[in-house]
Amino acid sequence: MASMLTRSIRNLPITTTSWAARFSARSVSCSSPLNSPAVQTKSKKTLSKPGVKNVVVVEGVRTPFLLSGTTYADLMPHDLARTALQGLLDRTAIPKEVVEHIVYGTVIMEVKTSNVAREAALGAGFSDKTPAHTVTMACISSNQAMTTGVGLIASGQCDVVVAGGVEFMSDVPIRHSRKMRKFLLNLNKAKTMGQRLSLLAKIRPDYFAPELPAVAEFSTSETMGHSADRLAAAFGISRVEQDEYALRSHSFAKKAQDEGLLSDVIPFKVPGRDTVVKDNGIRPSSMEAMGKLKPAFIKPHGTVTAANSSFLTDGASAVLLMSEEKALAMGYKPKAYLRDFVYVSQDPKDQLLLGPTYATPKVLEKAGLSLADIDAFEVHEAFAGQILANLKAMDSDWFAQTYMGRKSKVGALPMDKFNTWGGSLSLGHPFGATGCRLVMATAHRLKQEGGQYGLVAACAAGGQGHAMIVELYPQ
Repeated sequence: MASMLTRSIRNLPITTTSWAARFSARSVSCSSPLNSPAVQTKSKKTLSKPGVKNVVVVEGVRTPFLLSGTTYADLMPHDLARTALQGLLDRTAIPKEVVEHIVYGTVIMEVKTSNVAREAALGAGFSDKTPAHTVTMACISSNQAMTTGVGLIASGQCDVVVAGGVEFMSDVPIRHSRKMRKFLLNLNKAKTMGQRLSLLAKIRPDYFAPELPAVAEFSTSETMGHSADRLAAAFGISRVEQDEYALRSHSFAKKAQDEGLLSDVIPFKVPGRDTVVKDNGIRPSSMEAMGKLKPAFIKPHGTVTAANSSFLTDGASAVLLMSEEKALAMGYKPKAYLRDFVYVSQDPKDQLLLGPTYATPKVLEKAGLSLADIDAFEVHEAFAGQILANLKAMDSDWFAQTYMGRKSKVGALPMDKFNTWGGSLSLGHPFGATGCRLVMATAHRLKQEGGQYGLVAACAAGGQGHAMIVELYPQ
């Protein structure tokens, strides 16, 4: 299928405007000003449904997202999650006893705190009577945490839920080899010195080789970066186009950071270190400097590099979800409604990173909206090539008919509404925490830009994906 996909997509009609031109760095300065005052929303129909509780986002925060191995290096995942929860409590002043459930997403679990939601909640001072559980769904883990909260509220089980996510890549578990693990377990069971000596005599040098973690698919053994490189090649996306898009992301993020638009970021006094107040992975470069980097996965001819890929990141996020009725009764002014959402899955080998392409039309149809109705798009940027491949797939009738079972393409996403405050390539991507960042960025952009509907979308390992409609709360 891989070769068929590659051959077929390369035969797609080529438009007169190149992708490089459409996504060039010049588009950064051509977009609407990021520092413009909040614009009055032009009200459209609301998406509330009869008999279904309206679920609102009251507030959301996140720790600064940092490159792994930097300031957070000596912490543990629950430290970051606890900080996000405490920041949410500080910003909202919500009584802890009002929160009925806490849900957190994470991907690479610390074995000592496998239910990191519970450990973080206890550390943040929540009652030990407040249930907390942890979910995992690769890069859409905090999306799953949020929609779990939506389900609890919409079904009437709860009125107040805190959802969030955390990832800590500075200290990922490195396991002994299976042979060594088996040996140690048997050694622990040995009752006599003779039994222990017999086991010790069986140790071989290869027992000591560790199992290093890798961002790879269990079902295919392929790393995500390798898959991204193949996807970019299948869609005919060049190295230059990927670098241009990455530069766009970093430039937009720097502008948003400098102008104070990333208001969900809370300061974090790291024990024994300085107070961290901003993301540290935003680094606008130049096409010349980016062009000097070597391929990171498929060598020597690949196009995915460190510059056009998201980087390993430490960070945590948290959002306060309520039924609209409860929020208003407590005197809160919500930021947004969380409306329809979908999860999708497809082939993890050749369509690993195409989740947004499949999820976007489904959530639009579910909500009764069109692309033209969306005022802000926030799509997770795993790789620049992945973003450009999704954009190209959504704008292809052939792809829609051949792979999606649709009569026509999803459509071309307007780039002046797309990730205009930066994305995961520049802001960072703590696997389990990114979903909450996407939702809060959407809510804040809608208010700033006078929009009503936003669309959040993301791909995830396993060939899965997610999309959600966010509606600005009436101002």
